[in-house]
Amino acid sequence: MKAVIITADDFGASLSVNEAIERAHRDGILGSASLMVAAPAAADAVRRARAMPGLRVGLHVVVVNGRPVLPAEQIPDLLAADGQFGTHLFRAGVRFFFSPRVRRQLEAEIRAQFAAFQATGLTLDHVDAQNHLHVHPTLFALIIAVGREYGLRAVRLPYEPFLISWRAAGDGFWMRCGYALLLAPWLHLMRARLRRARVLSSDFTFGVNDAGRMTAARVLRLLPRLPEGVSEILFHPALGAWAGASPATRGYAWADELDALTNPLVAAALERHGIRRLTFGELRGDDGA
Repeated sequence: MKAVIITADDFGASLSVNEAIERAHRDGILGSASLMVAAPAAADAVRRARAMPGLRVGLHVVVVNGRPVLPAEQIPDLLAADGQFGTHLFRAGVRFFFSPRVRRQLEAEIRAQFAAFQATGLTLDHVDAQNHLHVHPTLFALIIAVGREYGLRAVRLPYEPFLISWRAAGDGFWMRCGYALLLAPWLHLMRARLRRARVLSSDFTFGVNDAGRMTAARVLRLLPRLPEGVSEILFHPALGAWAGASPATRGYAWADELDALTNPLVAAALERHGIRRLTFGELRGDDGA
């Protein structure tokens, strides 16, 4: 069996993103979205989600490259001078691991984000994190521990088989190989912890190495190469760039990713290759990790 979970990240980041996600669900193949609860357009995203009961919504935990839920005085060690989370992933990861004070603030912010999601009244479909930082063992342990109190049952496992993604993309072989080698021990630990916690995930995730470049052509090359099992394919659709977008997203093909999600050729390819569409909420123990 081959199945896919089609997900869009950064729901709530801007009206441009929210409009694209709504179009991709109503007129395309998008089944899930990950909500940034403290983002500028989060309230608009929640309003749209309530009007689309078929769209499954998860929590996009943000502790880097974004805005916090808690006031600055409660989490001073997590924030930069501008009151936003820092942008240096390695530095943040080191502090998460070694500083008990930082870990306490991190737990408080994660709990506040879960509580903010719960307050929307939406059903929690899944959890993932900005920049896939939940592969960090400290952050992941906190997400599992806190998430259990809020009905957590599924988490993104950002394991992307690099040969498959390289053959579909046709570029970045050494980058993909290096990423796979770097993350291998952390993904192994993450998968083991998911099993122990009885939290589900997909078997594979595609779009990790190609964020902002999941065009229709790339997706059409990927679909026939998907492995047996459940794969998540993640997108970053938007109508276009917007003021305040992270500098790291410069060059993202926002509108091209929206096109991939609404392109009839992509929908037809899913049917042609016998690939079933799922959401995280439809996973069972024999479908997920």
